[in-house]
Amino acid sequence: MNILIKNGTIVNEGKSFIGSIIVEDDKIKASLPYTETPRGVYDKEIDATGCFVIPGVIDSHVHFREPGLTHKADIESESRAAAYGGVTTYFDMPNTKPQTTSLEALEEKFRIARDKSHVNYSFFFGAASDNAEILRNIDRHSIPGLKLFMGSSTGNMLVDKDEALEHIFQISKTLDMPLMVHCEDSTVINANMEKAKALYGEDPDIIHHPEIRSSEACIKSASKGLTLAMKYGTRLHLAHVSTQEELALVKEQNARCQENRTESPTQITCEATVSHLLFCDKDYETLGTRIKCNPAIKTFSDKEALRRGLSDGTIFTIGTDHAPHTLDEKKGGASKAVSGMPMLQFSLVSMLSLVDEGVLSMERMVELMCHNPAQLFSVRERGFLRKNYKADIVIVSRNIPEWTLTSDDIQSKCHWSPLEGKTFRWRVVHTICNGKHIFDNGVFDENSRGEEVCFR
Repeated sequence: MNILIKNGTIVNEGKSFIGSIIVEDDKIKASLPYTETPRGVYDKEIDATGCFVIPGVIDSHVHFREPGLTHKADIESESRAAAYGGVTTYFDMPNTKPQTTSLEALEEKFRIARDKSHVNYSFFFGAASDNAEILRNIDRHSIPGLKLFMGSSTGNMLVDKDEALEHIFQISKTLDMPLMVHCEDSTVINANMEKAKALYGEDPDIIHHPEIRSSEACIKSASKGLTLAMKYGTRLHLAHVSTQEELALVKEQNARCQENRTESPTQITCEATVSHLLFCDKDYETLGTRIKCNPAIKTFSDKEALRRGLSDGTIFTIGTDHAPHTLDEKKGGASKAVSGMPMLQFSLVSMLSLVDEGVLSMERMVELMCHNPAQLFSVRERGFLRKNYKADIVIVSRNIPEWTLTSDDIQSKCHWSPLEGKTFRWRVVHTICNGKHIFDNGVFDENSRGEEVCFR
């Protein structure tokens, strides 16, 4: 199908201009300023007057729960939510059942996605204490990177022994593959939980969650990760940073690298999640366990530091850590309620709200959500509105009446969101994935299927 997108404000590579994009089959054929008139015959024309045209969002941190946990989410339902929200590519995490720590488990995920995923997909491979030889044989061009739960996780994916950690950091360097790390120190967390239970009972109130999964737990683990990354030259990507101190550590390390010119200043990168940018500890009073996640939502000062990090270059990507659970699983307090929340479908409109607030520019938002994930993980031909790149394109509009999010809007299988009741000025009006118009003003193509992402 040939598509003409005309009269929209195109936001790409730090620039915004009114123009047109021509899509031919699955690729972008041209991006033209308004001074150049598109010529040709098109199967479809989309008038984007008053709208913004951006690359499809790449969410490099999701938990789609398939296989093994499909009562709360699956690849079909969550990739549909992605399409509704302007996310055209996702990278799924390895803590499913079975965990993605074997080549067989990885291939099974790809098989399921080929059959069911509405948008583009790939999967992180889990680094565990006992799969070092498998890691050595991973095809660098088939996955975005390795995922390491460093000191804190569920199941047997926790890696906290020095010898195993050093081995993983070495292997990641050898593969020249990003190592995405969840940094929380389990010793600190366990001690904090014991203290909290002694003071408040077996299931402390949710307001104590950031005291239990504390800033200290994050900082201690992140410091260790940074030390190992510098020792072995590993491309370390810190997932979901939640404290101002972690940002300071990243800044300091990258400044030292730049001074010494021994490593690339972007060797150490970090991710902020939409949740940590929107919420702070005061929100536990009204949202309770709906915003319980690991690492915990922390102070207002931490949230403000993360917001500043969006524009000063410290934060390199924005993800969601989209992690659906049923509402029954969210019952309880800091001990019993499970951690994680669904954020994928409304991540883009939430970030656009921060643009309206002046937290960051539209161009910077596109860089963080589209360009930088493509660069960091060496994604082929996606993440930019460039000639001969895959036609993953999203059109968003602000020229609409304000709308308030209700459960009827939610496509995720768990059917709830911590953002319910929030009013938005922005909407995703069109999503094009590989040149296919899969979401058109509320109308979704159920037959759409994404593609496996390729890496350079």
